[in-house]
Amino acid sequence: MNKIKTGLVGYGFAGSTFHAPVLSTIEALELTAVASSKPELVHKDWPHATVYADAAQLFADPSIELVVIAAPNEAHFSLAQAALQAGKHVVVDKPFTISSVEAQTLITLAQERKLVLSVYHNRRWDGDFLTLKALLAQGTLGRIASVESHFDRFRPEIRQRWRESDAPGGGLLYDLGPHMLDQAMQLFGQPEKLYADIALQRDGAQAVDYMHIVLYYDQLRVVLQAGCLVKAPTARFAVHGDKGSFVKFGLDPQEDALRAGGRPGQPGWGVDPVRGALHLGTQPDGHCEHLEMQAGRYQDFYQGMADAIGHGAPVPVAAVDAAATIRLIELALQSAAEGRVLAVS
Repeated sequence: MNKIKTGLVGYGFAGSTFHAPVLSTIEALELTAVASSKPELVHKDWPHATVYADAAQLFADPSIELVVIAAPNEAHFSLAQAALQAGKHVVVDKPFTISSVEAQTLITLAQERKLVLSVYHNRRWDGDFLTLKALLAQGTLGRIASVESHFDRFRPEIRQRWRESDAPGGGLLYDLGPHMLDQAMQLFGQPEKLYADIALQRDGAQAVDYMHIVLYYDQLRVVLQAGCLVKAPTARFAVHGDKGSFVKFGLDPQEDALRAGGRPGQPGWGVDPVRGALHLGTQPDGHCEHLEMQAGRYQDFYQGMADAIGHGAPVPVAAVDAAATIRLIELALQSAAEGRVLAVS
């Protein structure tokens, strides 16, 4: 079997935690090269990988078919553009780009070159999200009236890293916003209107560390909220319909497992120890069922990439979907600046 030789650009947190360990579990993919300024870290984890000092050298390697961009957000566009121009299939870590104009430029380039382009919205494969998606598909909760999606943390100390700097693409809106917006659109499509409130709440904050976004869908309202000064647990999902409610606390366990050195395929991978509460019935004290979550499976993204490149299957995340999240982020910034609800066209 000829494996798809894969190169990774960047070996910081995203590259070393979310990409290399996951893609390495896919039989059809082989991590053969990494562009990094820290070769000792790469060789510690991947002793057989070639380490290039910069991305241009990796792009010039004729053996590399797939390139994964896991660099800081503001570099996503230029690196992905250069990789596509070099004839490589490309995965870009979220957010796709900083602007929707950049996103469309990459989509057009990939189409012209007949190359596979996708974006790593891995939280489509969170176990609690998969469970919620199945409940909605089955109509278990009836017509959905309101959804709250929280991704709160307690991080009062500001870390010295680009994600919390005033660099373009820094802050929660570009970090967690793409995941939360993508999940909402996977469930309900593009909203009709949007309202956003964003803030820098921590002392010395340089980038957005609080966001509250309301998506308007006819009668349905979807609230997306994330903050860095939330000590008490908040429900990850609280979904209410005319037949019942679904409430789930706690985050999908796959990120913590990857941080601890785990990999997909190990026993118990993606199994969430926290159950959700499913409240059904027409009476106020209706039946409550403690529902096990589906197992999360981040590896499905990279299996999808292998199938798209090797067999012409659909990409696991369409680039146009990822571009739509960037457009909503731009509207959120405008809404927050103007203090008003904006139409989504």
